[in-house]
Amino acid sequence: MNNVDTDPDGLPGGDGEHAEGSPQVDVLTARDVPLGGPRAMSVRRTLPQRARTLIGAWCFIDHYGPDDVADTGGMDVAPHPHTGLQTVSWLFSGEIEHRDSMGNHALVRPGELNLMTGGYGISHSEVSTPRTTLLHGVQLWVALPGEHRHTGRDFRHHVPSPVTVGGAEVRVFLGSLAGDTSPVGTFTPLLGAELLLEPRSTTTLPVDPAFEHGLLVDRGNVRVCGTPLRPTELGYLHAGNDTLTLTNETDTPARAVLLGGTPFEEQIVMWWNFIGRSHEDIAEARTAWQDASDRFGNVDAYDGDRLPAPALPNATLAPRTNPTRH
Repeated sequence: MNNVDTDPDGLPGGDGEHAEGSPQVDVLTARDVPLGGPRAMSVRRTLPQRARTLIGAWCFIDHYGPDDVADTGGMDVAPHPHTGLQTVSWLFSGEIEHRDSMGNHALVRPGELNLMTGGYGISHSEVSTPRTTLLHGVQLWVALPGEHRHTGRDFRHHVPSPVTVGGAEVRVFLGSLAGDTSPVGTFTPLLGAELLLEPRSTTTLPVDPAFEHGLLVDRGNVRVCGTPLRPTELGYLHAGNDTLTLTNETDTPARAVLLGGTPFEEQIVMWWNFIGRSHEDIAEARTAWQDASDRFGNVDAYDGDRLPAPALPNATLAPRTNPTRH
């Protein structure tokens, strides 16, 4: 997915209720960002923001829909580049056609992981298909660690089987949870899973205490470790927890996405669709894209022009890291 927001610092954040004796949960709220196109499909962006840049190596969370494509025109993101990251596509409903500069032509469907690695450079397009009526899902990015940020292009597909734990149905698309492990490898320890919670149910999930976690609520009102989260809110928990207790407080099924990973200690420079370690890294990638160099390759069969890069700011892009924990 294309990042149209080149200055994400204005996002709001805050703390939710904190039940005494429970882990601290920071509640992060999203802002609407237009994705582009003639009728500008809108997405809700919860990461990055001033209160938090990363959760593990997860550095970007866009949450969209349910979007009636008859009203919005759906998703139509022209070929655009990426460096230093992986894209993770996960749908709840609808279908997206993916094409990339490796020659991959794949369909993103509900419950199926599509992971693209754009280390040194890759480009791709994303278009909702004519069969789509409601488009609903998340688009996630993972920052690559310094030793792997120039790795080659790659694309992986995986369909996780559901696992039942208490009142939750779990689909693990990256990492391990609830006794299931995704076969898709990662460059840093990560967790990514969809959770479906039965009405009025409480489920306790064992998790890796070395991980920090984020729970994005898609549907229903969910209490995580005593803190209530409403739809579209993201609850963040520091590392050190070996269980997470989730309660669906509604009379209908709730849905959430659980993300986690070991704290990512490197500073990153994140601008447009690039992740580097310096302003110069970003400027080099931008020039290569504008000059149509071989670094990003070509996306075939897209009906239209590729996206031009926005102008760099006059100021030097500064590295970003998470705020210091007090």
